[in-house]
Amino acid sequence: MKIRLALGLAATLTLAACGSSSSSDSNTSAPAVENSASAAGFNDADVMFAQMMIPHHEQAIEMSDMALDPSTQASKTVSDLATQIKAAQDPEIKEMKDLLAAWGQPLTAEMDHSSDMDGMLSMDDMEKLGSLKGTDFDYFWAQSMIAHHEGAIDMAEVVLADGSNAEALAHANAIVSAQATEIDILKTIPKP
Repeated sequence: MKIRLALGLAATLTLAACGSSSSSDSNTSAPAVENSASAAGFNDADVMFAQMMIPHHEQAIEMSDMALDPSTQASKTVSDLATQIKAAQDPEIKEMKDLLAAWGQPLTAEMDHSSDMDGMLSMDDMEKLGSLKGTDFDYFWAQSMIAHHEGAIDMAEVVLADGSNAEALAHANAIVSAQATEIDILKTIPKP
């Protein structure tokens, strides 16, 4: 089991290095190793991370769709960020679902952990966001997305501390990196 986990981690790190490996065979054998890494060596922290990240990302995509709706009159900066967020998080949802399937785990937790998901907007906040236009929309969207991203980073840091699955840890690292960068851009959107 430890050997398979080590192999899975090595494969994930090789893939994350974007081809910096000197082995020409790593690309042909990576999918099989990656699939065995998905099913091997996971714990409750990995499962909870994947289960919670799915609805968290779904809300970020819903917020991004609002920003991409021409009626909100979002700025180019907000539209560009919304496009970037949607492009990153849509595939991550599928990847989280695939991990849970490989682990034989349900897509949702038996207990409701929505209160554990920092940064989630309430229904009232989502309605308010949908009612705003122009610079008011931009600012509220940016502030809401900052809180949303900070919540995702908090969840990622929990699995980085307590998780064991190489792919879940790789996803968590990617989330921390990408969303911290997006937060820096979001903070530049001025208050109207």
